[in-house]
Amino acid sequence: MSVYTAVSLDQLAGFLKKYDIGEALALRGISDGIENTNYYLSTARGKYVLTLFETLRLSELPYFLDLMAFFSERGIPSARPVADRRGGYLNELNGKPAAIVHRLEGASVKSPGPRHCAEVGRCLGRLHIQAPGFSLRRAPQRDRAWWREMRRRVSPMLPARDRRLLQEELTYQDRHDFRDAPSGVIHADLFRDNVLFRGNTLTGILDFYYACNWPFVYDLAVALNDWCNAGADYRESTAALMGGYLEERQLSRRELELLPSVLRAAALRFWLSRLEDKFFPRCGEMTHIKNPDEFRDILRRNIRLSEEGPGALWPAPAA
Repeated sequence: MSVYTAVSLDQLAGFLKKYDIGEALALRGISDGIENTNYYLSTARGKYVLTLFETLRLSELPYFLDLMAFFSERGIPSARPVADRRGGYLNELNGKPAAIVHRLEGASVKSPGPRHCAEVGRCLGRLHIQAPGFSLRRAPQRDRAWWREMRRRVSPMLPARDRRLLQEELTYQDRHDFRDAPSGVIHADLFRDNVLFRGNTLTGILDFYYACNWPFVYDLAVALNDWCNAGADYRESTAALMGGYLEERQLSRRELELLPSVLRAAALRFWLSRLEDKFFPRCGEMTHIKNPDEFRDILRRNIRLSEEGPGALWPAPAA
């Protein structure tokens, strides 16, 4: 979440006339994240988040907003979109597609413990159980073709060691395709700043704007890479997140076999996206660019772990 597009109070007042949520009392930009413009919005009738979509096309947005409503209706704590007076979720503000969602309570956790990780695992497992019920489909936008294009763009800016790592990992991933694993709609960006907690209780999942139809094991790998590298003990956090997930959804033998290589794929994807943001930043009033070296180092660690095999950190599948 960032602020690339400024919104004046006059623009906001005109926009809110399309909704039945009262007049604005406060509007404050959100600097965390990198994709869209986001504001905390308070009105006479509640607390919301206003999002202006910077890169997604208007035709793409119903998938995400309908998905958030779908999960919210099924007990997954996702931010529920606010319908306007016509019953739609989308409008235009300052030349950009825009939507309002209900603001969820809680705060993100920078240094999660095992109990936080277990909660994330359970919620992600429930999300994957519900996923087959969502009828719309969307292909991933950060897939293997995108990886190769990003390598072409960022390689000239990298030191020799990182260029070599990037090329070697792309060669490895070409030999380890995971697209045959069980699939459905996934969040694809379940980082700490996209999950809210009150104490040890998970209260909300945010930012579904990378959601797509892709293997569930990739979604799990994204969460493991971020949540389990932020605590004091990687193995303890991994065991907690995996244990929580397995309480809700069992992994197939194929998924467990794939997990070490998919952890590498997920680290590669976020290393590349952070390199893109670093070398080709977008202009904005309030932006947040994350350090790409973090995911380069996670990738290196995952490469070492993959040599131990899937049984090193994860439970064996049932017979």
